[in-house]
Formats: sequence, C-alpha cells, structure tokens
Amino acid sequence: MAAPRKKQANPKRPKPGRGRSASGSGALAAKPAGSAGATILAKVRRTCLLLPDSTEKIAWGAPTFRVRERLFVMFLDNHHGDGRLAIWVNAPPGAQDAFVASDPECYFIPPYVGPSGWLGVRLDRKLRWSEVVRRIEAAHQATLDKRRAR
Repeated sequence: MAAPRKKQANPKRPKPGRGRSASGSGALAAKPAGSAGATILAKVRRTCLLLPDSTEKIAWGAPTFRVRERLFVMFLDNHHGDGRLAIWVNAPPGAQDAFVASDPECYFIPPYVGPSGWLGVRLDRKLRWSEVVRRIEAAHQATLDKRRAR
C-alpha cells in the first residue's frame, strides 16, 4: 500500500494578508473604483504614505498602515456589518476618552484595539478632512513614541 500523499501548497496562490498590495486585492477588490469608500480610502492612503517610514499592508482583509512595521491606522468599511466607514487610529494616552466624550457621533471606541486606547474615527460624518489628517498624524507619532519608549 502506498503512503498517503501530502497536500502541496499552490505557489501561484498568495496567502491571505501576505505580500499583497491594497491596490488590486483584498478589501478593494469588492468595491467599484468610483465608490465613496474607494475614494476616501485613496485619501487615507495618500495621507498615511506621505508620513516618514510608512507602508501599507492588507491584514485581516483590510488596508492597514504601518510605521517601521508597527500598525498605526486601519481602514474599515462596514466592518462586520457595523455600517461605519472609519479608520481606527493608535491614539496617545488619554486621547480616546477625550475625543469620544467630545463628539460621540464622529469618534468611537473600536472593537479589539479599543481597550489599548485606539480611537475610531468616522469618515462618513461631518468631520473636516484636516481633522482626519491630524488624527492620522497623531497616530503615526504615538506609534513612534511607543516604539521609542520600549
């Protein structure tokens, strides 16, 4: 009797979330190029990638942005049916509570990373883009500060 054959991985098929760019796969593949989510993602991407040492990676089926391999922004469109077009940003200590208390329509505590102080920022509300940019820049800086502290 012959030994059972081992199932071999298909080398042409990328593993989910590894080495893929957001431009042609993952979260964007399901969105038409002209959709509101795709347009806002383009703005988030441009803002994040202008910051020093920033890169983009698809993780958990969503575009994420990193500085020196550390996550600082996640872009989510209707995450698990929550109805939000949002980013989750790394926030400096105390910022999460202050922003959520000041404007709960635009800011929220995101699942998973919220207990670590991350801030959810609604992109489908009345926030000015300059405010979104400030939150992204603060997330980038908070991530660098946490890295330096270690």
